Amino acid sequence: MTTTELYQELNYVNHSREKRLHYAHLIQDNPDLVPKLLDILFMVDDKVSPRAAWVFEFMCNHNINTLMPYIDTFTENMHKVHLDSAVRPVAKICELLARAYDTKTNIYIKNTFKETHKERIIETCFDYMINDEKVAAKAYSMVTLFLLGKDYGWVHPELELILKRDFQIQSAAFKARARHILKKIKRVNN
Repeated sequence: MTTTELYQELNYVNHSREKRLHYAHLIQDNPDLVPKLLDILFMVDDKVSPRAAWVFEFMCNHNINTLMPYIDTFTENMHKVHLDSAVRPVAKICELLARAYDTKTNIYIKNTFKETHKERIIETCFDYMINDEKVAAKAYSMVTLFLLGKDYGWVHPELELILKRDFQIQSAAFKARARHILKKIKRVNN
């Protein structure tokens, strides 16, 4: 399948779990489609970009290791994504990756997830935290920053500062996640 053919197929993806799962399995069964899916995801001004992001998120949620051969491409370009419906899945993928890295049992991720990848993800997640993003992207970013911040001493103080600063002006969902993360930061740093 060419990139153009995949692009056409992604027009059939909608918010339903069934469609996203179908296309996520299609990509996993045909790993040669992953770079093409990423090409479409990073067509950041195109209406199909979020659909590619949804499929990519489902694929990573099913097996985060499928991301790793393309981690350079993903981390080099993820900061360009700006459409709300594509930002949320990108932030979720960052959280999935941070959680897999934090478990310390996934040797493949431990060996493939380099400092540059972590730094790019940290930078993008901080951008999501300080920019006018939807609460879901901020929530996934909080978790990612907390987990990766265990290896970077400067991350937790910066995250704590942002969470406390924005606490009063954010939604109930943000406040609930922020309280949870602030407690975890306190526990880790004491």
